[in-house]
Amino acid sequence: MAILAALAWTAATPTGAAAADWAKARLVAVVTVEYRFLPDHLVFRRGLVYRLHVVNRGHELHELTAPDFFKTVELRNPQALNREHTELVLQPGEQKDLYFVAKRTGRYDMRCADHDWAGMTGDITVK
Repeated sequence: MAILAALAWTAATPTGAAAADWAKARLVAVVTVEYRFLPDHLVFRRGLVYRLHVVNRGHELHELTAPDFFKTVELRNPQALNREHTELVLQPGEQKDLYFVAKRTGRYDMRCADHDWAGMTGDITVK
């Protein structure tokens, strides 16, 4: 009986992005400049709610491209990403917020698709 009650409670309990308390999202800020991410190493914890705040303080368009990472998160606002959901695209002076819950641990590459050749790269770790 206890097992059936636990299974029923689990089935009735909302999980993931739908159950997330977005008002309590942990803020992680990233600044893009020519040709760097500040910081260039991001760390998140699986199951927690985050607000990734990205600001382009450079004079060129910059992207935060991380397709493998974005495939593993539940998004509150997928419209913040490009159509393919692979990157945040920011014009000079623009800023965007991406709300998400990381669902899978791992290490993921992060880069600016236009400037990775200049060293504009980094990584994302989900613990």
